[in-house]
Amino acid sequence: MKTSKSQKTYILLVLLLAVSSSINVFLPQGAFIGQYELPASKPITALAAFFIIVIIYGGLGMLGLHLSNKLGFPDIWSDNVNNNQRFIKPAIIGIGIGIFFIICDYIFSKFNTVGHFEHLPFPTSLTTSIIAGIGEEIVFRLFFISFWLWLISSLLLKGKGKTPLFWIITTFSAIAFAIGHLPSVMVSFGFTSMTQIPSMLLFEVILLNSVFSFFAAYYFRKYGFLAAVGIHFWTDLVWQVLFGLIIL
Repeated sequence: MKTSKSQKTYILLVLLLAVSSSINVFLPQGAFIGQYELPASKPITALAAFFIIVIIYGGLGMLGLHLSNKLGFPDIWSDNVNNNQRFIKPAIIGIGIGIFFIICDYIFSKFNTVGHFEHLPFPTSLTTSIIAGIGEEIVFRLFFISFWLWLISSLLLKGKGKTPLFWIITTFSAIAFAIGHLPSVMVSFGFTSMTQIPSMLLFEVILLNSVFSFFAAYYFRKYGFLAAVGIHFWTDLVWQVLFGLIIL
């Protein structure tokens, strides 16, 4: 079977994700250095990470790409989406969300009892922005939303109620996305259980990740996967890389 331009682009994104993840093993982790014990030497860990990501993320995302097309979502290089919608708008939205994160961080740092969020040192923050921009969008948008929307709407509801169901699934995706960030929050502040997380800090994590998730999901559905990746990358570039350089 001939590989389409969108499939080739997706494969390149997965390879970029895998290479970035492998490089990240060798970079300084700052306050997160003790987050995980490496199962082997750094070269072996980096090599294993590369192949695990190619297989798992590649497989999940390719399935999500297929299902999103069946659901009528724009293909990666859909003729109905122009480059302004695919790249420029997501960049503007992502920069705006990054600024929103910074404003919230300054406000909540006065009340959450722990202060500002920790940020990774540069250049780890940059590679992590690439990793999160591609990897988390594969898992939480391309696969999660496409799979559950297809399963429930197409198979169980026979194509009915796609729009309300999309937003319900997006809500669950946002919740899962927020919960997925709690372990790194616990490590950065030295918490050993979720019960130690201050309620205001927990609210902040849920708020920021939920706001972001709804924008990413909307643009994924409207303009395709690259739009969601763009929003994520530009948000992290402002929030993690630029703001991280300022406060570190």
